[in-house]
Amino acid sequence: MTADLIRETKIITMNFLYVLNLKSLMHRMVSLFKYLAILPTIMCCTYSPSENEKNRTFTVSQIGEVLKENGQTFIVLDKKYKAGLVGLENFPELTVIYWFDQNDTPEKRAILKVHPQGNKDIPIRGVFATHAPARPNLIAISRCKIMSIKDNMIEIDEIDAFNHSPVLDLKN
Repeated sequence: MTADLIRETKIITMNFLYVLNLKSLMHRMVSLFKYLAILPTIMCCTYSPSENEKNRTFTVSQIGEVLKENGQTFIVLDKKYKAGLVGLENFPELTVIYWFDQNDTPEKRAILKVHPQGNKDIPIRGVFATHAPARPNLIAISRCKIMSIKDNMIEIDEIDAFNHSPVLDLKN
């Protein structure tokens, strides 16, 4: 083969690939335009739960507990959840989702307005605008610094939870 023939073959091949890429791009653009055409329909629709759906209950299971001893704080997971810790050592912090179990009374669940941090000098707010433990669902969330991880125990710097508070989930 001569150099000219090789050069022409490369040019034809490059043009062919260019056309293939254009077809692929055009196909993606058509898909995008189809999506954009139905987007207003999707965005205008609203969901109205039926009467049966409005008062659904959910079951959440404890995966561990907060343990405070000798000035240290740990999240101790049930052994069956230990595999879920793989890779967590690569992160400096984690989010702990736990239950305010010691505030679980019908009276405290009915409180919807509070002085933030119990401070009467701060104007009353709705509980959804605070971190108050009294609320309809006693789910608590804290961002914690990871000190160490050993077996099924995570040592954390601190958490605004009582000793033995049930842990529901962890997220990095």
